[in-house]
Amino acid sequence: MLTLLGFLMIIIFMVLIMNKKMTPLTALVIIPVTVALLAGFGSQLGEMMKNGVKEIALTGVMLIFAILYFSLMIDTGLFEPLVNLILKAVGDNPVKTTIGTAILTTLVSLDGDGSSTYIIVVAAMLPLYKKQGMNPLTLTCIIMLAGGIMNILPWGGPTARVMSSLKLGHTEIFVPMIPIMALGIIWVIFVAYILGKKEKKRIAKYGKYTKYSAGDIAGESDPKLLRPKLIWVNLILTLVLLTVMILDIVPLGIAFMIAFCIASVINYPKLKDQQKIISKHAGNALSVAGMIFGAGIFTGILNGTGIMQAMGNSMIDIVPKSWSGYLNIITAIFSVPLTFFLTNDAYYFGILPIIEATGHQLDIAPEILGRASLVGQASHLLSPLVPSTYLLVSLAGVEYSDHLKYTLKWAIGSSIIMLIGALLLGTI
Repeated sequence: MLTLLGFLMIIIFMVLIMNKKMTPLTALVIIPVTVALLAGFGSQLGEMMKNGVKEIALTGVMLIFAILYFSLMIDTGLFEPLVNLILKAVGDNPVKTTIGTAILTTLVSLDGDGSSTYIIVVAAMLPLYKKQGMNPLTLTCIIMLAGGIMNILPWGGPTARVMSSLKLGHTEIFVPMIPIMALGIIWVIFVAYILGKKEKKRIAKYGKYTKYSAGDIAGESDPKLLRPKLIWVNLILTLVLLTVMILDIVPLGIAFMIAFCIASVINYPKLKDQQKIISKHAGNALSVAGMIFGAGIFTGILNGTGIMQAMGNSMIDIVPKSWSGYLNIITAIFSVPLTFFLTNDAYYFGILPIIEATGHQLDIAPEILGRASLVGQASHLLSPLVPSTYLLVSLAGVEYSDHLKYTLKWAIGSSIIMLIGALLLGTI
């Protein structure tokens, strides 16, 4: 019953979002609340939602102030030299631009933090896409594909969860995955090339894309807000912020909050200018924050009702006993839908130990199953349960539903390529 409710909840959500009958925020709140009430969880609903929001609160605060900080830096012109440098390197060539997006995302993703990667890459590349008249969905697709592969880094989250859940080290789990990640990145660059060629043909045939959102991170530039004389000060402040983030000196949300306040005072000493910056970008920050807290309610109800655990167990139970000898391959294949429909915590701490226990009875090493469980990460970031996904689409000014439809087949392609590579190389 719980499994059916879970899949019903997610299917209704996906249908409503894909057909643009609801915004992600309203769907994330109304659908789980309605299903939980119908299932008889009304008395516990408040506590479930509160716990879900509490778990995601710091992430929400971080994203609000990260958007405000980097939007301010764009207003000051911090990224203009980088944009001009990239523009000089790629020229007016969409193919070079898409390949450059893939490479830049891969490099920036080395810090292991998806949110900061999205902000930095979109801030640097979106003005370029606008100048060339390219579809911003191409940008979000490539960023997410590259981010999905790099998310396997030990400090990215999923791999750390696998190591913690199975009590194994990075040499057993991560090191054998490096060639698979390299193969995944090659695939992403190939996809970037294909998408670049498509954009080049589209522009030649129909002209430049012009339907950009006024609420994206690049926004409408205001020459009065540029601060060319303070570019080195802003660069140093940003580098200090990134260093604090990498070293995890203070919580990231607090770091962005402090950095935004310092940057506001340095660049815009007048109170009216500071208020102008906040009001200019408040809509974008609030839009992301709303969806993040909506996702908190969604996952809070899924966890609190036991629906998420039931969904994972049921998907394992449908595998015939006669297939048990192929548990490694089954784990890799099922990791795609499981990491899409479940949170990483639910999958790696709730479901993977069950898979590992089954593997123990079949003499399948836990490290093999741990590595197999990471194959689905190439598609995981598209999940409606991943908060940073809403950040990416908001920064680029695109709809989540459009991004999902545009990116899904390429993300599944990444998982297939990684699965084939892992089998051929004996990684799983």
